[in-house]
Formats: sequence, C-alpha cells, structure tokens
Amino acid sequence: MNLQSNDFELFAVPLQFAQDAQQLAERWKALQKQAHPDRFASQGAAAQRVAMQWSVRINEAYQRLKDPLKRAAYLCEMHDAPIRAEDNTAMPTAFLMEQMEWREALEDAQSQTDVDALDDQVGSARRTMLARCQQLLDVERDYAQAAQQVRALMFVARFSGDIDRRREQLGQ
Repeated sequence: MNLQSNDFELFAVPLQFAQDAQQLAERWKALQKQAHPDRFASQGAAAQRVAMQWSVRINEAYQRLKDPLKRAAYLCEMHDAPIRAEDNTAMPTAFLMEQMEWREALEDAQSQTDVDALDDQVGSARRTMLARCQQLLDVERDYAQAAQQVRALMFVARFSGDIDRRREQLGQ
C-alpha cells in the first residue's frame, strides 16, 4: 500500500465511475483488516500511529468511492475538471426551471403522499443524471461536462435534504 496512491489504486478497482458496491465494501474490509492499529500493538506507538493513518486514509477513500456523487467529483478533479461548486453555480435554464417547480411543489405539499410523489420524481431525475454522468465519465471521457453534471447533482442532493425536512414537518 502506498499513501500516495489514488483511491482507485488503493482499492485495486478500475479508474471509472461504474463500480461494484459489494466489491468496494469487501475491499474496504480487507484493507481495514490489514491496517487495523491493533495488529501493530506489539510494534510500538510509532507503528500504531502509521496504522491509524492508513486506517483513516482507507476510510476516506471508501467514503469517496462508495458515494456516486463523491466518486464522480473525484474523477473530475483527477482529470483537471474541477467542480468549483462554491463559485460556479451557473446552470442551464431548463434545470433551473425544474428546480423552481420542485421548490414550489415542496412548498405546496400538504401531505406525506404529496412529498412522496415529489421525492419519487426527484429520485428518478437523480438516477437519470447519474446515468448521464457515467456516460460522460466512462464512455465519452468528457470531464468538463461531467463536472457540470456533478454540480447539478449537488443541487439535487441538497433538495433531497429539503424533502426529508418537509417530510419531518408533516409528520409532527
């Protein structure tokens, strides 16, 4: 293992968006078993510290690889297409209109059924966007367009959180 390896190298998986979640989980368990600080208890504090660093590194990589949005962002960054979500919020007009419609529907939602219907609609859009992201990253290798798709997916993820909060409000 090399601390300088990228996450894909560390997990010995292909450098691509499409990943097998079960394979990632199995590899994470195997890597954690190798690097667990308890395995180095007899080797002293320095060895345990290094093992702890490895354990943290493995966990961080796993969190990035198992989450499709984080994985897509990581691939974009690796290929010199920074996400820059903090300062690049430009989105296509159609996407912004859809966001406005979703927001209005969420505000108008009076029941769990209304919220569930909107959640289904947003979930469907998210799946479509993730499929497009996979196409852009793994087939077309258009990292700049994929970065734009990732920014849009970040909007959708935040909105999904708003849906969850609305669901809680209605449940009280």
